[in-house]
Amino acid sequence: MLKKHAQLFLTALYFGDSLMILLSLPAAYYLRFHFGIFPVDKGVPPIEDFYWYALVGWAVLMLNFKVCGLYLPLRGKPLWKEHVTIIKATTISLLIFSALLFFYREQSFSRATTLLFFGLSTLSIIGSRIVIRQTLMMLRRRGKNLRYVLIVGVNYLGRELARRIEQHPEMGLKIVGFLDDPPIKLEPWMEGYPVLGKTLEVNHVIQARRVDKLFICVDSDSSKKIEQILACLQESTVDITVVPELFKHMNLNGGVGEFDGLPIIRLTATRLYGWNPIIKRTMDLVVSGLAIVITFPFMLLIALLIKLESPGKVLYAQERMGLDGRKFKMLKFRSMHQDAEIGTGPVWADQSDTRRTRTGELLRKSSMDELPQLFNVLKGEMSMVGPRPERPVFIQEFRKTIPQYAHRMKMKAGMTGWAQIHGWRGNTSLELRVEHDLYYINNWSPGLDIEIMATTLWKGLMHKNAN
Repeated sequence: MLKKHAQLFLTALYFGDSLMILLSLPAAYYLRFHFGIFPVDKGVPPIEDFYWYALVGWAVLMLNFKVCGLYLPLRGKPLWKEHVTIIKATTISLLIFSALLFFYREQSFSRATTLLFFGLSTLSIIGSRIVIRQTLMMLRRRGKNLRYVLIVGVNYLGRELARRIEQHPEMGLKIVGFLDDPPIKLEPWMEGYPVLGKTLEVNHVIQARRVDKLFICVDSDSSKKIEQILACLQESTVDITVVPELFKHMNLNGGVGEFDGLPIIRLTATRLYGWNPIIKRTMDLVVSGLAIVITFPFMLLIALLIKLESPGKVLYAQERMGLDGRKFKMLKFRSMHQDAEIGTGPVWADQSDTRRTRTGELLRKSSMDELPQLFNVLKGEMSMVGPRPERPVFIQEFRKTIPQYAHRMKMKAGMTGWAQIHGWRGNTSLELRVEHDLYYINNWSPGLDIEIMATTLWKGLMHKNAN
């Protein structure tokens, strides 16, 4: 139901963004060529030459905004996160746009104009979104176009619904109160709202409070109660929505949809559908390919040091579990003596592990032992960013003791990840690692992958928990 109300709001954002992008081009043109900020050496080109330039820029920006989730409800997240996402999306768009201009040889365009165009687009879009949200909030606060809501159910579902309605004041929904029946002890107030009576008094309360929307939040074993409520409302014109108890089991992008007109409830799903897996795979190929070229001399040097210090293979191929539980051989530079697990079996490595070589200790501390996994990424067995893969022998144990551990395998395993850049690596809390991995899967976007890779280069390679 919130999605129906969100459509008008998101449409306003869509047209506001489009207008700001298209206005940013002439603003960039006049700043570049007519305000004397930048010297003009080769004459002033006519603005008509830039019309297609603006259309291509608009298309690239709007596509990236869509991919980065800027036309999805905020779901109570702070506005600064939206602004950060806008900056990420415009930065990616600038790189794509510059690549397109590189292949267009019929005309040369000013780099300063391009930077001004994308810079002005970023600032004006952030500004227009602030204005749209504040205007809508002001209208709602003044009581304009409000819809009055009544919630049936003094329980977890009712409280959660009230909380989420409060997080979306732009939807214009105002809760008038709750209804429920004994044996629940009815307090006079629930989540700051009055409890107005019993469920079968629903029709009277709707008329007395001029309710527009009714939410029924009752347990799955109360189907008879739902029938009784609906019977009382046969002559009512109020909008009725049922919040199913399965709601509390939804995770990993679960939601409500339909299949050929049949309503269905998704308890788990992945965000990698449509163009998203193509975008992620393209990023993996480009980044891993470049990284292999850049680091190949270092890999040769590391291989030489390993060979000189101890006999045995340079690379160590260890069985791990990745996407959907599929097994693959993850490559690492050998950091321990050959056949180190013959006496111990599969065990967690720690910082005092005596099986490591001197070179191996340095490699683990710097995470350089993981460089060969770039080839796993290139082959498609891993991604640059994702939950770290674990060994099958450990996964069987973790599945029994850690809730939702298996959900990590809804995303391809990564060389780095949200958990790693927050310090949850090595012999640290598995529960917190899973929590961070699930956050990443739920909130995946190309911008988030870029943020994680950049943070990994900045502070994630050398870490006290690396072992």
